[in-house]
Amino acid sequence: MRKESEKYQHNKHSVGMSRVHLAFIPCRRRAVLKGDIAVRCREIFYEVALEKKWDLRALAVEPDHVHLFVGHQPDYSVSQVVKAFKGRSSRYLRREFPELLKMPSMWTHSYFYSTAGNVSSETIQKYINDPHHHN
Repeated sequence: MRKESEKYQHNKHSVGMSRVHLAFIPCRRRAVLKGDIAVRCREIFYEVALEKKWDLRALAVEPDHVHLFVGHQPDYSVSQVVKAFKGRSSRYLRREFPELLKMPSMWTHSYFYSTAGNVSSETIQKYINDPHHHN
């Protein structure tokens, strides 16, 4: 039996689950995500997730990088999810903590992502290659 949080999302023309592990770093990998800045960064990420109706399943804010594990609607691309988190946090953090304005930008342009699901890649491959699916 699947837990409530593990249910597939039912949309007008699709059923599915989109989850992604994200990681990104401040510009020049500066260790600026400490103290009040780290606290506010977490708050902003939770605000974005709540507003977008995304499931922020895990969050780690370290001094020089962040990790997020987020479930999102399938009509959002990974790049749109990243842009929402980076964009809002950059604007708010740099406005609220003027010392961050010394950096050319809050975040680098790069990010790491890895999609996740309930079944492994191997299971999907076996399912698709099963002879019962071929005529």
